[in-house]
Amino acid sequence: MPEIEQFLQTLAIWALPLILAITLHEAAHGYAAKELGDPTALELGRVSLNPLRHVDPFGTVVLPGLLLLLQAGIIFGYAKPVPVNPARLRDPRWGMAWVALAGPGSNLAQALVAVLIMGAMNAAGMPPEGFLRSLLIVMVYINCLLAILNMLPVLPLDGGRVLVALLPPAAGAKLQTFSRQGVILLLILFLAWPLLNRQLELGFDPLSLLITDPARWLTGVFLSLTAP
Repeated sequence: MPEIEQFLQTLAIWALPLILAITLHEAAHGYAAKELGDPTALELGRVSLNPLRHVDPFGTVVLPGLLLLLQAGIIFGYAKPVPVNPARLRDPRWGMAWVALAGPGSNLAQALVAVLIMGAMNAAGMPPEGFLRSLLIVMVYINCLLAILNMLPVLPLDGGRVLVALLPPAAGAKLQTFSRQGVILLLILFLAWPLLNRQLELGFDPLSLLITDPARWLTGVFLSLTAP
């Protein structure tokens, strides 16, 4: 029984912040689109804090499980993309960039909220350990992880959509045609490479270089704000 209770507590510590981070990330996309002129997500009920409206069976359930089984060194997931119609945005080019930035922005905001709560706990003299504090630390890390991951300049990630806006229109339009290849690249990076690296002992881990190491650094920056 103690082992089962420990497993359930660990699962909750990781699952709750992940579900919240993904839900608010997608809701932020929809809210930003609405404010910039496109109410499509609102009309479809996707500007919502209800996780069930955003759950993607593969991205929210299967992918995190596969990463856990593969011991990939990174656990993350994603939700169903919020529908955005660029033609309804007041400024389709830059509007899409701001909609994209709203997702990672919401993750950084959640990390900041977790840090503020921990700071209040420290000021109140609460113990430096326990379920709530562990959950808040994981909340900071997961949101830093998702913010950095989503800002990789690869479509269909948010960073790729920002890159499309920054490029000259012709180049941006050309880049959008490689969205499917971007999905394949991400699947290789997160699923195939960890397995290959473990079998062949290649000694090169792009996940750490691009995502987990920067996420740990950024987490440390946030957590330093809780110091007295």
